Amino acid sequence: MAIVGAVVLLIILVVLGGYFFYRSLPGTGDVVVPEGSAALAEPQDEITDKKVLYIRVVGESSDVLVRIPGGEVITDTTMQQGQYATYDQPRLDVTIGDPDAVEVHVNGRPKDISGEGPDYAFTVEQEG
Repeated sequence: MAIVGAVVLLIILVVLGGYFFYRSLPGTGDVVVPEGSAALAEPQDEITDKKVLYIRVVGESSDVLVRIPGGEVITDTTMQQGQYATYDQPRLDVTIGDPDAVEVHVNGRPKDISGEGPDYAFTVEQEG
């Protein structure tokens, strides 16, 4: 009986260890959502329509730098495939490390940055 209990305990520990190891790998975490951004429960269409800037990684990964012009850095990270971030500040400076790997919406409309060079930078402003 003790041997069976020890084997069951060993199996449980191996399964839990594998699960936590998998969760620690890059790209298997949760969505990146910086302060002042939309709630995760909102559907994507509502998020892109309501926000000044929406960035989603559709390729493998991309460095993303978002800052208030002349001021605070809001996001400076490497985002993985499937991660997204939204911003509603009135004016933002944005630098995208791999423009071909991201989908960008500005004021609810898609902005085509595919084909731009590495570390492509642009500024967005809230309409109205």
